[in-house]
Amino acid sequence: MGSTATRPRPRADSTPDPAPVPAEAEETRPTGRRDTDGMAVASFILGLVGLLVLNLVLGPVAIVLASVALWRGTARRGRALLGLGLGVADLVVLAALVSVDNTVSWGLAG
Repeated sequence: MGSTATRPRPRADSTPDPAPVPAEAEETRPTGRRDTDGMAVASFILGLVGLLVLNLVLGPVAIVLASVALWRGTARRGRALLGLGLGVADLVVLAALVSVDNTVSWGLAG
């Protein structure tokens, strides 16, 4: 009897090896990550602009965008945290100015 080489049988639950990925495809980032990075930057910008105008609108929008970006795991975590802080600061500035003026609107001219 000679020795016969036998190949192991594939298991029923095994999956085939994935196809090789081209080098340029490995360098691109997934769309979801790019979206969350954009949300982090947008929250920072909106929070910064909200300190000057439209606090009531831009503050909550900055807070929501920063929260979603952090929840989805953005690579720009610091910028999202700054956006979150600036969004909260927008609402604090609005509350302080409203309590001084006793009105919902305010302006830099007085």
